[in-house]
Amino acid sequence: MTDEQSKKTPGFKSGFVSLTGRPNVGKSTLLNQILGEKVSIVSNKSQTTRSDIRGVHTDELHQIVFVDTPGISKPRSELGKSLNKNAYDTSDDVDLVCFVVDANSGYGRGDQFVAEKLNKESTICVLNKIDGLKPDKVLKQLTELAELDFSAYFAVSAWDGRGVQDLVDHIKSRLPEGPMWFDEETTTDRDLGFRVAELVREQLLHVAQAELPHSIATRLVSWEWPHIKVEILVERESQKAIVIGKNGSVLKKVGTSVRKQLKPGAFLELVVKVKKNWQSDSEAISDLGYS
Repeated sequence: MTDEQSKKTPGFKSGFVSLTGRPNVGKSTLLNQILGEKVSIVSNKSQTTRSDIRGVHTDELHQIVFVDTPGISKPRSELGKSLNKNAYDTSDDVDLVCFVVDANSGYGRGDQFVAEKLNKESTICVLNKIDGLKPDKVLKQLTELAELDFSAYFAVSAWDGRGVQDLVDHIKSRLPEGPMWFDEETTTDRDLGFRVAELVREQLLHVAQAELPHSIATRLVSWEWPHIKVEILVERESQKAIVIGKNGSVLKKVGTSVRKQLKPGAFLELVVKVKKNWQSDSEAISDLGYS
């Protein structure tokens, strides 16, 4: 951000907005829908989002810096504790919070656990995944959610975009006057190397079994275009075999899928290593950028 960008322009509004909720409610899909491009990976596995990812939406009079936070759930490891802390800290340090609830599963104990820690005046309740639900079902859930006494309520489908623009317009109306934190062309604060490593993890999550998703971590090792090297960490030798697949079949499938999302000509090298019990190692968690 340059000094010129950070100066306030009369009438220009900006602010930070966190996307908060339990795992798998569609926070990352909502962010991608708002921005019109993929900046955050998605899957149906918990702990898909492990780092705060900022997505930037800018028009002539507004800049919204969305922060996609890890899903909050009962922690099973030091990693889980760290992810929860990241999400809570972010929600305490923004202008507005979008508390996202899954309309398919409805408001439950996990949602309540998150909701109780949010500031009612600065929280917007977003009922997501309304596609496929009848209007009376949506209205019933919104009526029940109204008892939480948050500042506003919206029903959206992050998948097909229904109701998303109304939500964005409402957020803009509540922004304070402020500077342009990022230039007009920026859509995320994460560099391409981080995003490639995340794409690798996303594809692995699609084929991962049972406990394996939580044990997978990825990081960029080197980038000398067109050669990109990404390291995949697991916790046990047996998991390494699963990630590689018979005759390297899983790695080949993952690499092919990721290359389709990169510029033509990219050569992606994937290396699998075992780092025992890294989820319980606070130093390893920090080195991976998850704290």
